[in-house]
Amino acid sequence: MGVATSTLTKQDEEQRAALVERMFHAGIAVLEMLSIYVGDRLGLYRVLAKEGPSTVSQFARAAGIDERYAREWLEQQSVAGLTEANNGAQDGAARTYRLPAGHAEVLLDPDSLSYLIPITWAIPGLASTLPALLAAYRRGGGVPYTDYGEEFRNSIASLNRPMFLNQLGAEWLPAMPDVDRRLRADPPARVADVGCGTGWSSIAIAKAYPKVRVDGFDLDEPSIKTARENASRSGIGDRLTFEARDAVAGGQAGRYDLVTAFETIHDMADPVNALRAMRLLVAPGGAVLVADEKVAERFTAPGDEIERFSYGWSVLHCLPVGRVDPPALGTGTVMRPETLRGYAREAEFSGVEILPIEHDFWRFYRLLL
Repeated sequence: MGVATSTLTKQDEEQRAALVERMFHAGIAVLEMLSIYVGDRLGLYRVLAKEGPSTVSQFARAAGIDERYAREWLEQQSVAGLTEANNGAQDGAARTYRLPAGHAEVLLDPDSLSYLIPITWAIPGLASTLPALLAAYRRGGGVPYTDYGEEFRNSIASLNRPMFLNQLGAEWLPAMPDVDRRLRADPPARVADVGCGTGWSSIAIAKAYPKVRVDGFDLDEPSIKTARENASRSGIGDRLTFEARDAVAGGQAGRYDLVTAFETIHDMADPVNALRAMRLLVAPGGAVLVADEKVAERFTAPGDEIERFSYGWSVLHCLPVGRVDPPALGTGTVMRPETLRGYAREAEFSGVEILPIEHDFWRFYRLLL
């Protein structure tokens, strides 16, 4: 049923106008993210970075793409402020385009903490699951993680990789001084990395602590396959093992000095039993570290950008993935601290300590034995 505009108050009209503007800008953002995806997948940003200022013809030849498409993409990117155009050349054929150095880091440097191009890789996977997602909303149940595809899996891995390699050993683990000392000491410590994905967290731990052996576990077999490939290229593969295994399956009790779970508890159908299994893996004097989304302590609407970002992922991915295996708790991305504390109590931990680690997106919890 429509809403008669004559019944709208001035406040209603202002809200309507604000939403129209917001949705229009959101539409622009979606279109620009897809154009970035095209540029990344065709290697166009790398060509611009390598070739320097280029005309359309020069760019098209270097990139190996059709010249007419090259012109449209370059013009769109420059209008969007992603690349820079020489506006002094009114002749389109003579106009040159360049990629600013600061933008190159965001779009091309996989080791940089500013690297955000992988967000665009998630878009096709999210879009492809929409029919299954709508069905899940109607009937309940979930959408399997594998349905989101390889690009989505690589998106998550590549977004987290710079944080693991730059911060895990330098900032996060040293925030637990006793753990940091144990990981450097003899006899060599053992670490279990639960929900390791494609292995970058495990690799980062092994790189930061040259004596440590790390066993990574993940339910997703394609992720484990990629983790093994990443480990073989890392130069430290002899200290890394990866196994496709459910987190609740347990393992060798009391074997590990540290058990970690990075951005994975909220995706699990049964987080309580997963935490219980993690507790059983820890050796006397060991530690359990969980890192998950840095959402607000309580629900407030409207929320800030982090809350909006987290709920966006939850609606389209994390909640559906976490509801595949019944009976599922259905945590979703927005796992507030009190929720994790409740899970930890049920898993028979004595308490939860929030570690003093500054991070824009993650909160770090030490679960007390």
